[in-house]
Amino acid sequence: MAADMVEQVSRWLVIIGALNWGLVGAVNFNLVNLIFGAVPVLEKIVYILVGLAALYEIYAVVKG
Repeated sequence: MAADMVEQVSRWLVIIGALNWGLVGAVNFNLVNLIFGAVPVLEKIVYILVGLAALYEIYAVVKG
């Protein structure tokens, strides 16, 4: 059950990160910065969590 929750959170973080990068590339709009820009530490934490989620997803794909 806990593993399912980790997978769900990981997927959503990767989706949020991908959408954010898509917005940055397409229209130079950083949603994470807009939401958390006033608190740079929170913004950095979000980016770290997205990166860790991506690593977890890579592990899950390789593991099969």
